[in-house]
Amino acid sequence: MSFLPMSRDEMKARGWDEADIIFVSGDAYVDHPAWAAAILGKFLEAHGFRVGVIAQPDWRRKDDFMQLGQPRLFFAVSAGSMDSMVNHYNSERRPRREDLFSPGGQTGLRPDRATIVYCNRLREAFPGVPLVIGGVEASLRRLAHYDYWDDKLRRSILPDSRADLLSYGMGEYSLLEIARRLKAGKEMRQLTNIPGTVRTSAVKPAEAVELPSFEELSADREALAAATKTVYEHNNPYRARPLAQRHGERWVVQNPPPLPLTTEQMDFIYALPFERKAHPRYDAAGGIPALRPVQFSILTHRGCFGGCAFCSIGLHQGRFIQSRSVQSIIAEAQGFTQHEDFRGSIPDLGAASANMYGMQGRQPERCAECTRVSCLYPRLCTNMDPDPSPSLRLWRAMRGIKGINHIRVASGVRYDLILADPTGQYLYELCKYHVGGQLKVAPEHVAANVTRAMGKPGVKEYEKFVGKFAAVSRRVGKEQYLIPYFIAAHPGCGLEESLELAEFVRDHLHFQPEQVQNFTPTPMSIATAMYYSGLSPHNGQPVYVPRGAEERKQQRALLQTRAAGNEQAVKDGLKALGREELARGSRQALLPRAGKPTRRSRKK
Repeated sequence: MSFLPMSRDEMKARGWDEADIIFVSGDAYVDHPAWAAAILGKFLEAHGFRVGVIAQPDWRRKDDFMQLGQPRLFFAVSAGSMDSMVNHYNSERRPRREDLFSPGGQTGLRPDRATIVYCNRLREAFPGVPLVIGGVEASLRRLAHYDYWDDKLRRSILPDSRADLLSYGMGEYSLLEIARRLKAGKEMRQLTNIPGTVRTSAVKPAEAVELPSFEELSADREALAAATKTVYEHNNPYRARPLAQRHGERWVVQNPPPLPLTTEQMDFIYALPFERKAHPRYDAAGGIPALRPVQFSILTHRGCFGGCAFCSIGLHQGRFIQSRSVQSIIAEAQGFTQHEDFRGSIPDLGAASANMYGMQGRQPERCAECTRVSCLYPRLCTNMDPDPSPSLRLWRAMRGIKGINHIRVASGVRYDLILADPTGQYLYELCKYHVGGQLKVAPEHVAANVTRAMGKPGVKEYEKFVGKFAAVSRRVGKEQYLIPYFIAAHPGCGLEESLELAEFVRDHLHFQPEQVQNFTPTPMSIATAMYYSGLSPHNGQPVYVPRGAEERKQQRALLQTRAAGNEQAVKDGLKALGREELARGSRQALLPRAGKPTRRSRKK
C-alpha cells in the first residue's frame, strides 16, 4: 500500500521518527489525484520529502493536531477540496445535509472557515512551527474579499489564519520551492519571491501595484469592482506584477502567478503512484462518497480561458491550458485495467471544459501580453486556435486500449468552441463514441442582460448547438439528449429575465430542468464583485443585483414550477410581473392545471 502515513504506527512502519511536512486537511484522506493532500503529498514525496497527513482533525482539541508530532519543516494546511463555507451551506445559506468528502457523507467533521480554525489550533499546539496555507479556500480568499455567509467584506485569510505564507493555485512547485529553501536553512521571513505565494510585509514592495486597502473597500462598496478588475489584469503570469493591499498597519503582498506547467511537468505529476482508494480507516463508515463518481476519471489538462464571471477556475488554475501528453493519459488508463475496482468504463475524460485540451494561441507572444479575462467572450479571440485535433488524437488512441469498453466525456464542453470547429469532427466523434445517452451543457441563461453579465454566449449560439447535436446524434443512429444547466438570480437577472428563461424552457425543452441553482457569490469571482458592488468590474457600469431572499426564491421557482413547494413563489413572481395569466388557465401556463398530477422532469 502506498498511502501517506496517517498515524505514528504508519510512520514507524516506514522507519520514520518524524515527518518533514504534515498536511492538515478538511477532507478525509483519499489517495487519488483529485485530492490535494494526495497529489501534493505524493509530489513532495517523489522529491525526497517525508510527508504525513492529518485528515479532518477534531478542531475542538489541540491534541488531535499533535498525532504525528512536529514536522521538521512546516505544516501545510487546507480546508479541503472546497471552500468550507460552500461545503457546509447551500446558495440560501442553509446547512447541507451531506458532506461528500467525509466518511459516509457525514456532516460536522470540519469547522466553518476551516483553514483559520486549523491554523489557530496548530499555533496553540506548536508555537513557532511554520504554517503554509493553500487549497481553494485560501487561494480564493488571498486578498480582501466579499463573504456571502457573513454578508460583509473580510480581510485576507492570511492574517486571520496567522499563517506564515499562502500558496495559491494548484501549488505543486511553490510548495516544493518552500520545502527546498527551508531544508537549505532559510527562514520563512526570507521566502519573499516565490511565484504563486502571498505573504505579509511591513512595507509595500516598490514594484507592486497597490490595491485599495481593506479599510477603503469596507467604506466604499463600489471600490471592489475596480480592485477586482486589477486582480484579473494581473492574472497573466508573463506580465503580472506583485499586488499589495494594506490591512491596517501591514501589507498583504501577492507575488505573480507561477508560469504554466509544461507537458513534461504535468506528466510527472500524474504518473505518481495513487491507490485510487480512500484510506482503509474509512471502510467501516462506508467509504468517501465523493470518490465513487471520479475514481476512474482522468484529468487531461488544467486551466480555463473561458473567463465566466461566476467561475474562478482561471484565477485558481490559470488561464493558460496546461495539457498532459497522450502517452501519459494512455498510461494512466492502462493502469486502471489492473485495479481491482475497475469495471471497464472511464466515466469522464476531460477537465472543466473538456474540449480545451491542447488548445493555445497561434502566436504565444501575443498571449503573453494579453490581459483579456476571456478568450471566448464577447467573441473568439483571433489569436486562439480552436482546432480540436488534440482531443481527437487522444480519443482515437484511448479507444484502442484493451480492457476499456466505454470512455465518456461528462465534465462539460464549451459549445461555442464546438461551433468554431469548421470540420464538425469533434462533435461527430463526441456523439458517436463518448456520450452516454446524455451530455451536460451549461448555457446558464438565455436573457441577453444575464449572459452579458456572465460572459457567456447568447441564446442563438445555444440553439444552434442544440440543432447540430440533434442532427449528429441522428446521423450516428443514437437517441441522445442534452441536459442543460441554468443559474438563477445571477447579477443582471431580474424577474423579467427569469420569466424569459422560464418561457424558453417551456417552449424549447419540453421538460422541467433539474440542473438549476441560485447564484452563490463565492470569493474573488467577477460576479461576486458585481453582487457586492452593483457594478461591472469590466466597465464600471451599474448591474442589477437580486439580493432579496424572496426574489431569489421566485427566480428559481419560475424554472422549476412543478417542484414541491414552489407554487406560491411562482404565483408571487408572476403577480409582481403583472403576468398572472401564466399561472394557470391557458396553454402557455407555467403551472400545471389544478388536479393534474405533477410530472417529474423528463430527460428529453
